[in-house]
Amino acid sequence: MASFNRVILVGNVTRDPELRYIPSGTAVIDLGMAVNDRRKNASGEWVEETTFVDVTLWGRTAEVAGEYLSKGAPVLIEGRLKLDQWENKEGQKQSKLRVVGEKMQLLGGRPGGGGGGQGGGRPVQQSAPAEQYDAPPEPADDDIPF
Repeated sequence: MASFNRVILVGNVTRDPELRYIPSGTAVIDLGMAVNDRRKNASGEWVEETTFVDVTLWGRTAEVAGEYLSKGAPVLIEGRLKLDQWENKEGQKQSKLRVVGEKMQLLGGRPGGGGGGQGGGRPVQQSAPAEQYDAPPEPADDDIPF
C-alpha cells in the first residue's frame, strides 16, 4: 500500500529560535509552533484549541529562520512527520512526534515595520528556485544534534 507523509502548518513561533551548527557544518534550528483551531463543540459553542508542535529546520531554511523568526512571528511550515524514539536515564522508552520542515514561508511584515521591501502583512514569496528555503536531506545518525 502506498503512503503519504506531508504536513502543512500555519501558526506562531512559541520561542526565539536558536541557530546552531552540527559538526559537519550544517545549520539546524528546533522551534516550537502554536497552531490554533476553532470549532464548534457538541453544544454548538465555539471552542479554541491550541496544538503545540516541535519543528526542526535544516540548512539554508534554518539560517533564514534564525535571521527572520522570533517569538510570536507567524510562519507557514511544510514538511513531514518524524517519530523520535530513545531511552531515558532510567531505561524507559520515550518517543516524540515532530515535524521536519522542508519548506518555510514567512508571513506578516518584517520586524520593525517600515515601508519598502517585502512584507506588509503579505506572505514573503520566493521568486527563484535558489531562494526556495528547502531543507536538505537529514544528515546521517552520527550528525544528529541531540
